[in-house]
Amino acid sequence: MRKLYTKKLSKKDQFKDLKPQKETVQFLLNYSKALRVVENNGIKFGTILN
Repeated sequence: MRKLYTKKLSKKDQFKDLKPQKETVQFLLNYSKALRVVENNGIKFGTILN
């Protein structure tokens, strides 16, 4: 067990097998579609449209 915690991985190896779930990608896409930013008098307002 001790070897599992002390083994150092390179940055490339750490992120090699990361793949987002379909639900996560769909959530982010839907959120970005629903987000609306309006600027008025130099102030930005962010609202969610659903």
